[in-house]
This record gives sequence, C-alpha cells and structure tokens, in this order.
Amino acid sequence: MNDNKMTGVELRATWGLGTVFSLRMLGMFMVLPVLTTYGMALQGASEALIGLAIGIYGLAQAIFQLPFGLISDRVGRKPLIIGGLLVFILGSVVAAVTDSIWGVILGRALQGSGAIAAAVMALLSDLTREQNRTKAMAFIGVSFGVTFAIAMVLGPIITHALGLHALFWGIAFLALGGIVITLVVVPDTVTHVMNRESGIVRGSFANVLANGQLLRLNFGIFCLHALLMSSFVALPPMMAKAGLAPADHWKVYLVTMLVSFAAVVPCIIYAEVKRHMKQVFMGCISVLFLAEIVLFGAGQRLWIIFAGIQLFFLAFNIMEAILPSLISKVAPAGYKGTAMGVYSTSQFLGVAAGGGLGGVLYQWHGAGLVFAFGAVLAIFWWWVSLSLREPPYVSSLRLTLSALAVKDGALEQRLKSQPGVTEVVVVPEERSAYVKIDTKRTSRLELERLVDAA
Repeated sequence: MNDNKMTGVELRATWGLGTVFSLRMLGMFMVLPVLTTYGMALQGASEALIGLAIGIYGLAQAIFQLPFGLISDRVGRKPLIIGGLLVFILGSVVAAVTDSIWGVILGRALQGSGAIAAAVMALLSDLTREQNRTKAMAFIGVSFGVTFAIAMVLGPIITHALGLHALFWGIAFLALGGIVITLVVVPDTVTHVMNRESGIVRGSFANVLANGQLLRLNFGIFCLHALLMSSFVALPPMMAKAGLAPADHWKVYLVTMLVSFAAVVPCIIYAEVKRHMKQVFMGCISVLFLAEIVLFGAGQRLWIIFAGIQLFFLAFNIMEAILPSLISKVAPAGYKGTAMGVYSTSQFLGVAAGGGLGGVLYQWHGAGLVFAFGAVLAIFWWWVSLSLREPPYVSSLRLTLSALAVKDGALEQRLKSQPGVTEVVVVPEERSAYVKIDTKRTSRLELERLVDAA
C-alpha cells in the first residue's frame, strides 16, 4: 500500500501514544518552575537538595531508558509502557505524601525510573506504515514542545492555588490517565517491526559513539538541558527576590513561550529550506551565551530578568526543534534509532548535571554563579561545535523488501545509483533496505517502484 492517508488504526496509535507521552512529560515539566520556591518549605530543604531533586529525574531516565527500550522487544511494548507509568505514579505519590525534601528526591527518582519513551516510539513504529511513520513521529515531537509550554504555565498556577503536594497528586492522576489511554485507545499489535530508524539495534552503539559529528550533537543536547535545569534552580527565586510573586511567574512563562514559538517556524524554514542548519545552530548557542550574561548582570531588575528569560527560551525552543533533525541527517543509514537513543540519554544526563550542579552553585554563591557557569558552558559548547560540519540535507527511510528483492544481489547498487541517494544498507534478515535520500531529487515512491521492479 503506497497511499499516504493514515488509516484509523494509525490515527488512533498516533493520537493515543502522543497523548500518553504528553501527559507524562507534562508531569515532569510542571515541577520545574515551582520546586525552587515552594520546595524550600519542605523539611531539610536546601538549594543544593532542591537541585538534586530536579536533576535526579534525568539521572534515572538516563540509566533506564536504553535498557527498557531493549526489554520491550521481549516483554511487549504495552506491558512495559503500563509498567513504566505505574512506577511513575508510585514516584508521584511518594512525593505527594512526604513533607521532607528527601521524600521528594526519592519520588523524583522513581518518576524517572519509569522510562517509557523508547517503548512508545517502538510501539508507534509497530502500528504505522513506512510512508506515514515520519508524520506520526513528527506529531510526537510537536506535542513535546507544546507540552513544555503548557507545563510552564500550569505548574505555578496549580501550585499557588493548591500547594506542592496537590501538584504531585495531579501528576499521578495524569499518568493514570495515560494508562487508561494505553489500554483503551492505543491499538494492540501482535507483531514487532524491527525498524532501525526508530528502534535500538543491539551491538550498534560502537558505530554511533565513534561518529565525531554525532558526539558533538550529543554534547550539544547535554549542554542545552544542563543550561535549562540550572536556570530553573536560579530563576524562580531570583524573580521572587526582584518583587514578582511566585503566583505570577506563569505570566512571564506564557509571554515568553508565545514569543519564542512565533520565532521557531521562520528559523526552522531558514535552517531546513535554505539549508543553513549550522548557522542557525551556532547562532542559537551565541544567543544562549548572551542570555546567561544578561541574567548574570540582571540583579533585581525585573525587566532585565525578563529580557534574559526571553532570549534563553527563544534559543532553547529553536534548538529543541533542530537538534533531532540534525541527528537524523548525520546518523548513518540503519542507525538512526540507536543514534536517537544515545541522544536522549545525553539529554537526560544534562538534566541530571544541570540540576545537581546548579543547586550546589546556587547554595554556594547565589544566582550569579549559576549564570556565570552557564556562560562558561555555552562558550565551551560553541568552541566544540565550531568543527561541526554542515549536515547532509537528507532524510532517512526504510524500504520493505519482498523475498525476491532480498535475493537480488544488485539491488543495493541500483538504489545507490539513483539521484539523491547518498547511503544504502540492505539487511536481508530484516527484509529491509535503509536509505538516506535528498527528497528534492528523488522520492520514496520512486525507490519503492524500483524495489517492486526487483
């Protein structure tokens, strides 16, 4: 079937899994803008322990994400997703019933241990056809950005109205809703599709970790989320000291997110369509450095704090949009899923490092030291990225091969000879060909016709 219209099953899978993913991310992000202000009322709380509570979620995610992705191949996608959400709920309940910062730290660690992202992507791959999989995964990516913006606004509103304990109870109920959607809405599947574009391939990590360009991009997402988490250790109390009540912080985040989202689309068009990805990438690092400098010198002047926050999230949201695209372009054919797994692990390690180190620095010498650290990290990131090459403007896709096509020894060479095809990897045991193509020069349909002719 070569039609590009999504079937009912594909639509249910996309909307259902997108909602499950969003509900869980909403629970993760709503805590960020409130923990450093409302969390200080917890027994034994200090700035360093608040930073640990923020960052330990990422450490647990980094530890469990890749193993859980591989385990889902054996135990099934849905059981692992439901199990991960149950662990997430347990962590939320632990954080909700405690009056101690150590209870919140334990709860956050349990929340992070329910790592389901890889299983969600694998199930989405099982339930969608090749020609519609990119659209389905793009929907997940867009929902991630929208969820982040909503969480920044809802977190302060709910916590001010009902308290930090109620926020964690609400997060638990959101995850419970995710379980219901997984059981009722998301279709069942009896087959697991081995798709190297979305799944992790055992024994392939060496190929990904040896790629210098991918390493630079992984370091980039590490730095981006280290800057984000360290900023959320310092920004809420900084705004409160400058005279903005915690109950009003959501207004700042709302305006900031609306402005930054409006800027994302033209920047992505310039990067992707005009093919200036590296220029936009380096420009965003420079803006992040500028934001850290502005926040470092802001003191208690609210309008300068607002300007720094706007600069930060302008660059952050653009980076969140283009970094996965860069990974997809740079990853070798047949290794995109593994590359994305390592990328996500690097992201969560950045969450852990930024939260933990940001808390220690804030306790040691206040917000100024946190932003000074951020500026130094941004400079180092910029220097590391100077040697990043302009990426090939190609898309990754998987072609399903018939039994006859698998036996065609000349198929790989014929595919490579097509205009716009830069890489081909044929995996006979998976009855698949993984191809990287310039979509301005050729299309999936043309390559499928070539395979059918074989």
